[in-house]
Amino acid sequence: MTLIERYVAAWNETDADARAKAVAELWTEDATYTDPLADVTGHEGIAAVIAGAQGMFPGMVFSAGEVYDAHQDLARFTWHLGPEGGEPVVVGFDVVKLAEDGRIRQVFGFLDKVPS
Repeated sequence: MTLIERYVAAWNETDADARAKAVAELWTEDATYTDPLADVTGHEGIAAVIAGAQGMFPGMVFSAGEVYDAHQDLARFTWHLGPEGGEPVVVGFDVVKLAEDGRIRQVFGFLDKVPS
């Protein structure tokens, strides 16, 4: 499974215990996540942001977007949030910095399309 597939799967995980496990496997213990709505550090903070997004958009699913690029320890990619198989209501662009073990150390998120 690719980094983006694992990332999207973590954001779609609705079971709190399974989500915590996915976050721990994907992010370093001291990882940070920053976007226009959140600025958190650590597994609990990241899992809480994911749960919050799911609460704001119940029944919606995250999916990988069209853009993916990576070099050295950096990757950037787009993602969509919307009804399964439908038009996304939110489109985002994330930049991640990876640790030496391949887990995510930092996420910088941007929201390109949001509901009004």
